[in-house]
Amino acid sequence: METLSAEVLEELRQGRSSRENKLAVCTGGVQIAAPDLAEVLSVLALDPDELVASRARDSILSLPIQNFVEALNREQALEPLFQYAATNLAGKPAVLNAMIKNKSCGAEHLLPIVPHLSTLDIQALMDELERVVDSRDLVSALEKSSSVTLEQKAQLNELLSDTTPDQAALALAAEDLEMDEERRKTLLQQISAMTVAQRVKFAMKGGADARRVLIRDSNKVVQRAVLQSPRLTDQEVESFASMTNLTDEILRLVGKNRNFRKNYSVVRNLLNNGKAPLDVTMNLLPMLNPMDLKKLTMNKNVPETLRTTAIKLQRQRSETKK
Repeated sequence: METLSAEVLEELRQGRSSRENKLAVCTGGVQIAAPDLAEVLSVLALDPDELVASRARDSILSLPIQNFVEALNREQALEPLFQYAATNLAGKPAVLNAMIKNKSCGAEHLLPIVPHLSTLDIQALMDELERVVDSRDLVSALEKSSSVTLEQKAQLNELLSDTTPDQAALALAAEDLEMDEERRKTLLQQISAMTVAQRVKFAMKGGADARRVLIRDSNKVVQRAVLQSPRLTDQEVESFASMTNLTDEILRLVGKNRNFRKNYSVVRNLLNNGKAPLDVTMNLLPMLNPMDLKKLTMNKNVPETLRTTAIKLQRQRSETKK
């Protein structure tokens, strides 16, 4: 059996190969890797040549689900593959999982699979707001899902809201920005005219000054978007961890994020932030080095429970060294 060259395979993936090669794939006349076969047949099933398309649609039915899962896990998976999976394989949990995890899978392909999503699947999408917020139809479908939790439903409702931010709160959040008055005024005017969805996008794609304002937005989904921004720097997270005017929820999200906890300064700042949730700081306490632990025992601005526990931990460490 003939093995396809890389060049011919790429032509098939783009639907540009000869009719002979296309039919050979459909009839099993050439050797091709399992995930490649799933992807190529999904492309050929849409071929303008009805004979090719018909043969491809027949052949693709016999493929094992694992072929599609492997193909869907590829970063550069093709649109026809997502389309076929969404239309024909939405009831398969492994397929759903692969589509959700693949950031190349757009909202138009996620929309048909919403009725099949579990609560955990919906949360996985909510943890990547950038993929959700661009499609109002997707947000609306998720909000109506029978699997959505009350908390998820509330966040999705916020995304659908056209509410603009509170002007006074917005001005207060911008007070400590290190910029001239004219730039600050321009930024505030820009944000003040935005809907919730627009502020989420701005939180994801805007600059550090915008994120510093939006982390204090009255809308929780906007706050979460700041922490999900691919442009967010370690220095910004360190600053957020020390801010006493952030909500408990945001400080909790910072403290429970594994990537953020890798930054020792974030851990130290949270522990010394009297507004940080006690359940979070108590779990972080063992991560403090001896010098910072000693300073924490003398910090009167943190909850007494935390300070007392820090004193006990310091004593335990001293006794262990003896």
